[in-house]
Amino acid sequence: MSRQGIEGSGFLKRRILALVLVLGVMVMALPMASARHKQNVVPRIIYVPHDNRPISNQQTAEVVQKLGYEVIVPPDKLLGNRQDLGHPDELWAWLKENARDADAAVVSSDSLIYGSLVGSRKHSYTKEQILARTENFKSFRKENPKLPLYVFGSIMRTPRSGAASGHEEPEYYRSYGADIFRYTVLKDKEEVEGLTRRETKEAAFLEELIPRKHMQDWLGRRDKNYSANQQLIKLTRGKLFNYLVLGRDDNAPYSRTHMESRHLDEEGKDLGKTEFQTMAGIDEMGMLLMSRAVNNLRKDVPFVYVRYNWGRGPATVPAYSDERISASVSSAITAGGGMPVTSPANADLVLTVNTNPNGKTYEANDRANDGRPREGTAYFADIVQEYVGKGYPVGIADIAYANGADNALMEELKKRGLLFKIKAYSGWNTPTNSSGFVIGAGMLTKYMKDADVDELLLTRYLDDWGYQANVRNIVARQLTWLRGDGFYGSLDAKREAVGLRSTRLMEQFVQENLPPFKSLEDINVTFPWNRMFESDIQRGERKDFRYFMNTAAEKTKKTAK
Repeated sequence: MSRQGIEGSGFLKRRILALVLVLGVMVMALPMASARHKQNVVPRIIYVPHDNRPISNQQTAEVVQKLGYEVIVPPDKLLGNRQDLGHPDELWAWLKENARDADAAVVSSDSLIYGSLVGSRKHSYTKEQILARTENFKSFRKENPKLPLYVFGSIMRTPRSGAASGHEEPEYYRSYGADIFRYTVLKDKEEVEGLTRRETKEAAFLEELIPRKHMQDWLGRRDKNYSANQQLIKLTRGKLFNYLVLGRDDNAPYSRTHMESRHLDEEGKDLGKTEFQTMAGIDEMGMLLMSRAVNNLRKDVPFVYVRYNWGRGPATVPAYSDERISASVSSAITAGGGMPVTSPANADLVLTVNTNPNGKTYEANDRANDGRPREGTAYFADIVQEYVGKGYPVGIADIAYANGADNALMEELKKRGLLFKIKAYSGWNTPTNSSGFVIGAGMLTKYMKDADVDELLLTRYLDDWGYQANVRNIVARQLTWLRGDGFYGSLDAKREAVGLRSTRLMEQFVQENLPPFKSLEDINVTFPWNRMFESDIQRGERKDFRYFMNTAAEKTKKTAK
């Protein structure tokens, strides 16, 4: 072989050797790169709330976002509100498109079947349409066989009266709501323990009093809802869901809601509580299942220790519920993926529950909620102070009053410097809404930075204490002073003026009660549902307009040059 041939052969061998070495390095690097990729990927959770209220939507997502997770929520235009009942078919399309790269999905069956929670009460869909949408879960599971799927839905509520329905029931409920409620109380009691002769006559009288077409419509809606819930239980049995919870929306110890819940419990009695349960409440379910999704992704089971105020404590049957608060708390811990423990020493959340010693729940707009200490106030504050002093991660379920904070307790916590030494707080809406939300959020705080915990506390203090327990009541009494048409449940022409007045009062509340956080410099209160019951409180750092104006001027000068 010639010298040139030998040199050419050597060159070729060196090229092949170099190529082998490069390929080897690449092969070795692939697992490392893959490992780095997995380590750096931000967990992604799909969340379909049951409507677009701040508490259902942004405030629930905010808790999980504080962990550094990405929470993907449908566009607001697809979610239901008070006037727009939602868009179930469009929501299904959105869910299927966005679920491909998700690590978990937490979805409202009410949104995907009826469009929203309010839609579940006021829709005009046929039973066939409803069951067909329920069947969509089968194809969704087939397309996403490994996606952890957590589903929450509602057992239709039974408001005590037309006024209590808040315009979220069919129009006839305004006139006959109290009669319908009483009728369902008697029918439920008849099944459980029987009726007296007098009660039997009362039930017969109510059957005659309530127009037949209204009763048929109301019961017909409930039958559709019940059938859909039956089907959801069957799908859970078929392992389509990782977890299903059905919430008993506003109800009572005897009511149609309580009756249907008993029957659905019977339907799913072969399923364990780690697969399916019914619970008192509904608005807190999204938070609880988001917590469950996070805990399962982390392969963690948080321990929760519970301590009640003295008196009736765990035996309290709170307003809007049909069971003892201890049962609701236990169910919420399970739904959130936690475990109750008997000692606070090793708990991930020490939940303190502010009940009234007499076992009653009052409304936050009661005149008695004036900030002066009541029976049990100092005792409960002592419990919180003791646990904080021992370094325990304390959460407070403030349920002495429904629909707002206990002003006496909040004043005591402020006086003792405890407001930002606890980990979680909730005192909004129904007692079970509050207890469930603080359990779901509180179990996740151990993964958060202190600054993020403080921001979540600010959200609750502004809404539950500032607005619901104080500002809302003040402005509600001033509504007649404002020009234009509108009232508490439908602000209409008064909406902007109510927003301005509420904003000023919230700014005053912040100055008097909270530290000077940067995120409290600019407050704005609006009413997305055109009523005073809930508000959207936006906050942030105050913008230095002079700085921006100067910056813009400097840029203009540079461009001119």
